Amino acid sequence: MALPMLRGCHRFPSTLSFTRLCVNESIILTRSGKRRLPSPSPAAVVAAVRPYSSDRGGQNQNQKVVVVGIPNPFIWFRTRIYYFLIRTYFDKEFSIEEFTEGAKQAFSHVSRLLSQCQYEALEGLVAKDLIAKLEEKCNALPSSHKKALSADADEIMYTTPGDVGIHYDDNGRKFVSILMRFWYLTSAHIPNDTMEGTRVFQVDIGGEGEAETKRLLTANYEFQREFTKGVPPDWTITRIEHSKLLD
Repeated sequence: MALPMLRGCHRFPSTLSFTRLCVNESIILTRSGKRRLPSPSPAAVVAAVRPYSSDRGGQNQNQKVVVVGIPNPFIWFRTRIYYFLIRTYFDKEFSIEEFTEGAKQAFSHVSRLLSQCQYEALEGLVAKDLIAKLEEKCNALPSSHKKALSADADEIMYTTPGDVGIHYDDNGRKFVSILMRFWYLTSAHIPNDTMEGTRVFQVDIGGEGEAETKRLLTANYEFQREFTKGVPPDWTITRIEHSKLLD
């Protein structure tokens, strides 16, 4: 059984590329609202902190991390063409919004299994040849990096589709794939020198006298489904990348 939460959805493989966000200096967001920003540069995602109050009097302010996407117009237009083709030739009920929600659930579940080294539980969810590669990579990671792989559903700040494509093999089998990119927070303690050049933000969150440092990491998961007649409508993850953890 492969990713039942994504059944009924469809996608296209294509040669779209992501607008990559590379930040060499972390952005520090603190509870007081002070920020240290790196030099301005083109970015696909912007992180900000908004204060909100737990009572009407404006007391006990907390900080909420807000991630805003700035899509590439060319990629946005091209993916819409592929979504149209999917609905026309593969699944008339396809919805990228519903697919995205299912992908987020799958990402949270699979990333947690990876973090816990539960490789057997990945069968039916992740392509068999990919599981062996992931096991080799994960076993070589320190415990802090393994923890950073896990993305709690509530910690996923932003999700966006990337590459979408359709292809046929020599036997006439039809495949659709969608590459999803996720931005998520982690409290795992990762040394700065091991994450140099990655898309990482550092956020201080917590009440008075209690500060919790979190990083904003990215992950790419590619989902693929075969649309050949008679094949179960299941999506399988065929590619997994975590920024500087599982590249």
